Amino acid sequence: MSDFLWAANKEKIKKSKLSEFCSFLESYNIQKFNENYQDLWEWSVKNSEKFWSLCWDFTKIIGDKGTEIINKNNIFYKNKFFPDSKLNFAENLLFKKDGNTAIFFRSESGLEKKINWQDLYINTCKLSAYYKKIGIKKSDRIAAYTPNNIETIISFLACSKNGSIWSSCSPDFGIQGVIDRFLQIEPKLLIISDYYFYNGKKINLIERIPEILKKIPSIKNVIIFNYDQRKDYKNYHSYEKILEEKKTDETFERFEFGHPVYILYSSGTTGLPKCIVHGAGNALIEQKKELILHCDVKENDRIFYFTTTGWMMWNWLIAGLSCGATIYLYDGSPFYKNIDSLIKYCSEHKFTLFGVSAKYIDYLKKEKFSAINYNLDNLRVINSTGSPLVKESFEYVYENIKKDVLLGSFSGGTDVVGVINICNMFSPVYAGEIQCPSLGIEVDIFNEDGSSSKTDEKGELVIKAPFPSMPIKFWDDDDYSKITKAYFDKFNNIWSHGDYISKTRNNGYIIYGRSDATLKPGGVRIGTAEIYRQVEAFDEIQEAIVVGKNINNDIEIVLFVKMRNNAELTENLIKKIKDKIKINCSPRHVPKHIIASPDIPKTKSGKIVEIAVRKLINGEEINNQEAIANPEVLNFFKKIKLN
Repeated sequence: MSDFLWAANKEKIKKSKLSEFCSFLESYNIQKFNENYQDLWEWSVKNSEKFWSLCWDFTKIIGDKGTEIINKNNIFYKNKFFPDSKLNFAENLLFKKDGNTAIFFRSESGLEKKINWQDLYINTCKLSAYYKKIGIKKSDRIAAYTPNNIETIISFLACSKNGSIWSSCSPDFGIQGVIDRFLQIEPKLLIISDYYFYNGKKINLIERIPEILKKIPSIKNVIIFNYDQRKDYKNYHSYEKILEEKKTDETFERFEFGHPVYILYSSGTTGLPKCIVHGAGNALIEQKKELILHCDVKENDRIFYFTTTGWMMWNWLIAGLSCGATIYLYDGSPFYKNIDSLIKYCSEHKFTLFGVSAKYIDYLKKEKFSAINYNLDNLRVINSTGSPLVKESFEYVYENIKKDVLLGSFSGGTDVVGVINICNMFSPVYAGEIQCPSLGIEVDIFNEDGSSSKTDEKGELVIKAPFPSMPIKFWDDDDYSKITKAYFDKFNNIWSHGDYISKTRNNGYIIYGRSDATLKPGGVRIGTAEIYRQVEAFDEIQEAIVVGKNINNDIEIVLFVKMRNNAELTENLIKKIKDKIKINCSPRHVPKHIIASPDIPKTKSGKIVEIAVRKLINGEEINNQEAIANPEVLNFFKKIKLN
């Protein structure tokens, strides 16, 4: 097929962890899969208990597995996995205790730090002892307002070691955004960095502490760590001083599989963010499965994902420690001081996995960046998530970054603290397609009437059977009304994920945008990603956002474009855009209005916020602007008058 881009050779397949897993299954007299991923996936969902039990064994989870794999319940979200098992999340990430590098950190400021496995273990045990000393107990919440560095990871590991519950916000959140999240969960301890860097600026966090403490009275203690220079702050605990103490706590109490490990947050662009609680074992087994079986992560690999502490990919990256891999961190702008900052980092440190957002790849493509002069020989996997990776961006990676690499586009997210559709070493890579559904997750696509859609037919991404990494609960949701509304309102007892998607003839998937942002002019449903793919192909355009304007019981499509390098949105360019959309999509896709905007509003993790713009141009209010990275641009959309 013309869209075929890459397939692993026989040697790569044979050496892959997925192939090793198939051999492991065969040793239990399970069928031979002959490097056929679709057969393996179908077996995994039809034999859910067997699959997850053997997944525990193969990925070498440390703990007591127990005898029951799934405690079944007629209500989807009340199914419990490994109900009589016991484990400690941190113990699973700290099993190596040698002098090799466990974590390496680089800041855009040029600061670099690293820590070996032995010191990572000792420092975690010291900090966990201190948590106990100041009265932090099992199930107490610890809130972190910190950049993506080694100190943050140690703080998290110590928290999970003691059975406390972690929750973090990246420092680019404003004070109100932090309060909106942390106030709901009533943390007893705040961990904060004194500074962080972004795009050449050193930004003070210390000055924000008094307001946070005033608004969140549950916080009784504050621990501050120094970003770059040693300095003590009165009235607050010093992270550096804590680690100078000799007392360590090397006990690793094992908790139930579903004991809460961290609280993540929905984007909160239309109201207060929802507090999504994930279980320790639930997250661990899913993330180990994804890293090892899907992304081929092996012990001593070097893995990197560009993320902040406010995005679930931070949690995903940390789980790499459980595979015995070294994880690499970066804090700051991915393009400071040069466009090649992350590629250079990858080359210098011989990453085996390089993870970024789809928007990052799109930007490199727009700038016609080539990695031909960089040594990427060790790089086996490139991962992309955050938004759909379009066909042209797939092609760009193979033409300009690396020809022999597994390019794995992801879909999943905060709700599952992992991935629903993912990559694998057995299947070929086709341009614009996510390779496969994740093992053990019964993915389907439903029409609006709840029937399964046909190949190439668009519909709602659903999961038809319980899976470990679904949230154990939403915070303050004793009657399960919030979790029901979030995932089970659309189809009875079926998880509806909120993606508008289709399955291809290659058993892959194409995502067309969020289902709650789809457009329906004249009753015809259109995914926003279909329009973006056409529009962002123009060199003059940096990015775009498309929404529907309500008019006479129908909608008009309105397209906003951010121009590149101060290009002008001329009448001729508008005509070209409309013609391209009409030819490559359909006449129904063609926008009624095309308007230049100063910027495109996004969440802190880089996702464009179509719903917020749609509300504004239809005269509705936005309740929570703190979730948006560039809220100042919202005034532009609020003032738009369309004839």
